[in-house]
Amino acid sequence: MSNFEYIISSLPYLTADFKYQEGQGFKSTVDQIRENLSEHDTAVLDFVLSGYDADVLGPDFYAQALSHPLKFVREFFRFDLNLRNAKVRYLNRALGRPDNQDLITGEGTEEDQDLDIDGYRFSGGEFEELQKVEDALASTSLLGREKALDDISWEKITQLETFHYFDLTAVLAYIAKLHIVNRWLALDQEKGRKLLRQLVNEVRGTFKGVNYTE
Repeated sequence: MSNFEYIISSLPYLTADFKYQEGQGFKSTVDQIRENLSEHDTAVLDFVLSGYDADVLGPDFYAQALSHPLKFVREFFRFDLNLRNAKVRYLNRALGRPDNQDLITGEGTEEDQDLDIDGYRFSGGEFEELQKVEDALASTSLLGREKALDDISWEKITQLETFHYFDLTAVLAYIAKLHIVNRWLALDQEKGRKLLRQLVNEVRGTFKGVNYTE
């Protein structure tokens, strides 16, 4: 059985100049969490982590993700699919390419048309964050654009984890936000530390039964 309360309560104490200790990082943090998950929950975690591997992403992966039994996995990767496709469409317009070039869709080929969702026939559905994403992509600042897109992702993850406290959804949401933090620790240490403090405060606030910030 997964020990969710232990995972949440054992988050590191953070200071203003927080840095990962030598030999620690995203992977070691995930490994520590994995040690306290059941075999079933570990398998779900590993599936979610595989969604960060560019070599894995494609129609087969999204077909599995969008039919996953856990709602967080379905909705998180539906958002991820729509976000990626929005970026591709924006790039296509900027380069004067066909609008649908390089999109990940569930249409498949002629041979795939009779397959069910375990094959290809899936849809990203309505993308309610589209306007925010397009506004972010229009930014002339590269870092500003990335920060705005990550803010949208963070907000979506927060929405999906609402009312989830000591369960697998809470852990997966933490990992998804930690992945954003890890990117910013590499890009901008100050922004990365700020996001990490925000993440830990959010989770510790949940653990204490309140919602608080520094």
